[in-house]
Amino acid sequence: MSTHDLQSVIESDHRHLIHPLHHPSTHQTPKIWVKGEGSTLTDVEGKQYLDGLAGLWNVNVGHGRKELAQAGARQMETLAYASAYSGSSNLNAIQLAERLSRLAYPQINAFFFTSGGGESTDSAIKTARYYWQVQGKTDKIKIISRELAYHGVTLAAMSATGIPAYWSMFGPKVPGFFHIPSPYPLYFNHGFQPSDRSPTPGIAAANLLEDAILTEGADTVAAFIAEPVQGAGGVIVPQEDYFKRIREICDQYQVLFIADEVITGFGRTGRWFALDHWGVQPDIMNFAKGVTSGYVPLGGIGVSDDIKELMDTVEPSKRWMHAYTYSGHPTTCAVALANLDYFDTHDLVSRAAETGAHLQAGLKSLEANHPKVGEARGIGMLGALELLEERATRRKFDPDAKMGVKLNEQATQRGLWSRNKDDVYVLAPPLTTTRDEVDRIVNILDESLTALAC
Repeated sequence: MSTHDLQSVIESDHRHLIHPLHHPSTHQTPKIWVKGEGSTLTDVEGKQYLDGLAGLWNVNVGHGRKELAQAGARQMETLAYASAYSGSSNLNAIQLAERLSRLAYPQINAFFFTSGGGESTDSAIKTARYYWQVQGKTDKIKIISRELAYHGVTLAAMSATGIPAYWSMFGPKVPGFFHIPSPYPLYFNHGFQPSDRSPTPGIAAANLLEDAILTEGADTVAAFIAEPVQGAGGVIVPQEDYFKRIREICDQYQVLFIADEVITGFGRTGRWFALDHWGVQPDIMNFAKGVTSGYVPLGGIGVSDDIKELMDTVEPSKRWMHAYTYSGHPTTCAVALANLDYFDTHDLVSRAAETGAHLQAGLKSLEANHPKVGEARGIGMLGALELLEERATRRKFDPDAKMGVKLNEQATQRGLWSRNKDDVYVLAPPLTTTRDEVDRIVNILDESLTALAC
């Protein structure tokens, strides 16, 4: 495409298209993508980039998989859409729900489908409130989440999200939502002093949930929602004992535990679902992104056997009155089934664990060689570099220095496409990314850090 034609496309974009997180100041020289193949993206000018974020944390099987495209096309030729409202169903939705029951946590065997992560969060929150409402505990409506959490930006999901930029211009938030601090080990563990109640940083961080429940009143709290690894907040991996204590607290105070596995699900961390790393099961599980590897929009929630039994045994007048037009969409479910076939054929979850270990080692080498890398962290094919002015004291750069933005710009110039959250540069490449491609990612970041004198 000529420079003139490209400028015309960008001008049309500026006039007619409203983007997620829209503002012209960040969209003056956008990438116009035209092709994806494996771990490589190609823009309209023919320049190629390693996809360091798997689209938006979601293209787990990589780009250009014909198997998924063909599954969608076949289904659209046969039955493109059918309602899944009560009294109607379709084979793909049934088969996908049954298959997910074999992959998810043992106590989660029933699924409701949405179009994405935000809808999944809203569905989980409504289900938690419904669960207590049916049992006559009508005051149990409050939702506790965490600072730096990302759960989507529909109104309820936005209220659970713990990153103020996502709700500061849309307030007020929905009443009944509260946040506790993130376990963020880089800062939470620093200078930690153990006590009898909180002998480790992980237990201390989890006990903040107990404090919040007691402050609000256990008889008013419906659920706690958490990402196993906080993704958009900066790839924050919790302490090893954090979620075990969270589960204990939820059980003690009769609070449902919602796991938001939208980013961490479907092999991203080297397990099918990430709470499995810590031997913990949720009551409700959100999912999206990797269930179709982003080829078509699909999400959902899985609920525990206890919740499903309650839904099935209430009188009709108290039915679970929640619905979306595109729930159980036969075409999206067909693509999801093809996506899971690809996972099985290529043993992608084990591959993600193996390649992920190589990625984590590469990121740690950058921490060792660059003093301004305050921490390299991650799990599986999910990683981050956090830049600090001074590592020993955890002193951050002046925000005006925009070090994270500069690192992202340097990496982009060298052919790596991802994003930063403040001074944290995040990575989540496709699970099909090769060891050689991981080495290229690490080398690009090495050169970029050197260029920034980091």
